[in-house]
Amino acid sequence: MSTPSFSATLNLLRATARLEERFAGELGSVHGLALKEVLLLMHLERAPLNRLSRIDLAKRLHVSPSTVTRMTTPLEKLGCVGREADPRDARLAYVVLSEAGQRLVGEARATLERMAADLFRDRWAKSEIATLADLLGRLTAGQPGDLS
Repeated sequence: MSTPSFSATLNLLRATARLEERFAGELGSVHGLALKEVLLLMHLERAPLNRLSRIDLAKRLHVSPSTVTRMTTPLEKLGCVGREADPRDARLAYVVLSEAGQRLVGEARATLERMAADLFRDRWAKSEIATLADLLGRLTAGQPGDLS
């Protein structure tokens, strides 16, 4: 017999997988980006000076710094991000959102917002969606990089 906490966790994991699959397909076909790439760009968009270190991005995306490096390489080739050295610490480099990246992340955010609205439109009332957002926000409180 499952506890409510265990059932909730399994349902969250299943929902996450479903959302990632659904959102990734449309983001890829419309914008040519993976979901994690869009999230990376959104984190840069919210950051002071539109830049973050690879380590900070890794923490926000829940991936390793080497994964961030693999993610940023194609984004650099597309002109969405650049690299910026820290003038006081040669070991530290930042990933910086470019103007092209700002335009692309704005377009991708609009797609995500539309898809989110479509996802909930026929399922729940606005008050229920607000409650869900609040509950999930409490679950992730204190973690870096809130994008809502």
